[in-house]
Amino acid sequence: MADTNARLMGAAYLTARTSSFSDFVAAAAPELLPGVRGLQVTPDLARELPHGTTIVAAAFSGGVVMAGDRRATAGNMISQRDIEKVFRSDEYSCIGFSGVAGIALELVRLFQLELEHYEKLEGRLLSLEGKANRLAGLVRGNLGGAMQGLVVVPIFAGYDTEEDGGRIFSYDVAGGRYEERRFHSIGSGSVFARGSLKKLYSDGMNESDAIMACMQALYDAADDDSATGGPDMSRRIYPLVATVTADGYQRLTDAQAGGYAEAVVAGRMTDPDGPSASMRAE
Repeated sequence: MADTNARLMGAAYLTARTSSFSDFVAAAAPELLPGVRGLQVTPDLARELPHGTTIVAAAFSGGVVMAGDRRATAGNMISQRDIEKVFRSDEYSCIGFSGVAGIALELVRLFQLELEHYEKLEGRLLSLEGKANRLAGLVRGNLGGAMQGLVVVPIFAGYDTEEDGGRIFSYDVAGGRYEERRFHSIGSGSVFARGSLKKLYSDGMNESDAIMACMQALYDAADDDSATGGPDMSRRIYPLVATVTADGYQRLTDAQAGGYAEAVVAGRMTDPDGPSASMRAE
């Protein structure tokens, strides 16, 4: 205990020289950061670790919605049926992930601390653009792990108070940051989810319609991708859905998410392929 107290009383902990929590940890205790521990992982082991899969996000009039399925897979096995892959990152933003679940959860917690640390030291929120850039740096820090198969790919979204609207950002494993327009999806079922959103999404849609479009997209992803879990009606496990507006981050309750999921499933009973886009010329 004495050693611990002595370490915590060191100059590095009493004099904050940066508003970046990750930069502070890199200087004070670099061994605690992801991606710097000299990991040696075989490809076979990496494939057998629990992985999170499909996340979708869509902008709507007044904000943005993000939704994720609840399945985690390890190889060809379902490792967890109710994993959470969408999180509040701060008051006006959220983050979801696909990839190795253990590394991803550590990255999410570090990102949350990064934003909280900045707010406490600077006395204000970092801009949405700044948050997206900070996340890119954290993803880049895991590049060594990604090259060994410990891949984590996040999706970030939030309400931009300066532009008065929702914005969505995607990333590659090297930390490349890209702003997405209207909607986006990541994970093993992303191709199917994105194809669904292309047909269902429309500019200026309201919050409820955007949530329903994301629910339909996740259902379509689960229909064609074995790693994506659909609504589990018997266990009452539904996709996790969050919205971010001028009023801040809000996660839908299980009852609210279940209402959307039940509507989708009921519709698929009569139309298994789901709603179709109108072919009528505007």
